[in-house]
Amino acid sequence: MYDLVVVGAGPYGLSVAAHAAAHGLTLRTFGRSMESWHAMPPGMFLKSEPWASHLSDPEGAYGLDAYAPTRGVRAEHGVPLPVDFFASYGDWFARQAVPALDERLIASVAPAAEGFELRTEDGESLRTRTVALAVGVLPFMEIPGPLRGLPRRYVTHSSHHGELDRFAGRDVTVVGAGQAALETAALLTEQGAASVRIVARADRLNWNTLPPALHRGPWRSVRAPHTGLGCGWRNKLYADTPGIFRRLPAATRERIFDSALGPAGAWWLRERFAAVGDVRLGQRITSATVTRDERLRLDVAGPGGTTVLETDHVVAATGFTPSLERAGMLDPALRGALRTVGAAGAPEVGGLFESSWPGLFLAGLLTAPSYGPSMRFVFGAKYTAGRLVKGVRQRLRSGARGGAVGRPRTGARAAVRA
Repeated sequence: MYDLVVVGAGPYGLSVAAHAAAHGLTLRTFGRSMESWHAMPPGMFLKSEPWASHLSDPEGAYGLDAYAPTRGVRAEHGVPLPVDFFASYGDWFARQAVPALDERLIASVAPAAEGFELRTEDGESLRTRTVALAVGVLPFMEIPGPLRGLPRRYVTHSSHHGELDRFAGRDVTVVGAGQAALETAALLTEQGAASVRIVARADRLNWNTLPPALHRGPWRSVRAPHTGLGCGWRNKLYADTPGIFRRLPAATRERIFDSALGPAGAWWLRERFAAVGDVRLGQRITSATVTRDERLRLDVAGPGGTTVLETDHVVAATGFTPSLERAGMLDPALRGALRTVGAAGAPEVGGLFESSWPGLFLAGLLTAPSYGPSMRFVFGAKYTAGRLVKGVRQRLRSGARGGAVGRPRTGARAAVRA
């Protein structure tokens, strides 16, 4: 029986595994290294600064700044790095800090005597005392209701695309107003799509500004401190004090989670995006049907009423919703016993990232409704990894058996005490 199994091999899973290995825990880590990052289209860039994009190991020996020189790259403030470079950095981190990464996926996690039983995608069963679920964002893709259920030849999520050249010569509609939408639209235009448009509920596009120099005078630094989430005191609170965020009233946490660090394009993308000529703001798709000539007819509601447009394909760059119901690898009885927080029904997480089921720990997007906006970004991995492994070690020492802590939820939208 293992002390810990880490499910997921993105920035959070690899960071948790690195800390667990350094503490001598008997460990297995499952998942395809940096899968969602490798799946992004060529030509995309990191939105975060290099110094805010480190994976975490206890000694800080395997940061991005240690990897960059091995590739002859200068990781500089204000200079965006290619996403494929960051994905390769994660692979390098795994080789340095994570013993024996198993790239199979975990199909199920179920309670068992003295812990949990996990089953791999090819049917192997294994037992562990604790589990760290760090499955990234892919299970939680959000597609607008009218587009759900349509075949993938007509509708995809932006995360589905490693290549965009198959859309050359076609008419494509991108839904959303955040970085993924704006960068996808720019890339489609650059790669020869016949027509590209943006449809977004937002009434304006927001753009991040060029970050100020790292080393400024003291007055400017005090007025707008740098953080891993951007400049400003509000961002500093989100970045530096997730533990305080967790203690806020549930309604306050939900409001901040829904509104903080909203959709915005990177400063370096704005000039490239200017080539996208059709931008329809304040509009939403109300229905979608396949026409006789195998195109999509979209009814789009806006301030001037409903209009109709036809397109060959829709790319939904509409983000991710951290809903427990989408964590399909968790046994239904286990999912049903977990306490939840927020309207989407994310699992509530305690002070050391343990769920209400003893021994089940969570990392990454699923913890953002409990710990705040930083858990939506790579930057949050450092705060998470050491604390989560501390929680695992405490759970192992306590010898407590499985079973839900406190009362189970009574529905997917059950209210939760902070």
